[in-house]
Amino acid sequence: MKHTSGRRGNNVLEFTLLVPWYIFLFVGAFDYGFFSYGLIATQNAARVASLYCAGSSSAAVDSTTACGYALDQLRNMPNIGAALSTCATAPLIVTSSLITGPDGVAASDASVTVTYTTPQLIPIPGLFPGQLTITRTVQMRLRS
Repeated sequence: MKHTSGRRGNNVLEFTLLVPWYIFLFVGAFDYGFFSYGLIATQNAARVASLYCAGSSSAAVDSTTACGYALDQLRNMPNIGAALSTCATAPLIVTSSLITGPDGVAASDASVTVTYTTPQLIPIPGLFPGQLTITRTVQMRLRS
């Protein structure tokens, strides 16, 4: 005859002690994935906008059209959506410029900087701040 009455409830106790760690792990993985997606999307937005700006010297300073290209790449981000139409304030700032050489003569490169601020997520002290500002700059040689 087996005597197991002292072991009853061990599974419930172990599960109860481990649930906070599982939740912490899930939230950390969710935040990390979202921030990684934001980094990749911001880099793609800067790359696509700089492809447009590298078309000519007049396009190199056209931040409005570069903004449109960046918005197209970031439409799936939760705080961008269809309502955002400008890139002058947070959560999305896009600037494009013609690079000037050290001698003051305009060089043959265009530069686009995209700054994206993620929405407030779940802050994990010491790991994730809850909100992240991502800045990516891409520089390309003018095609014409």
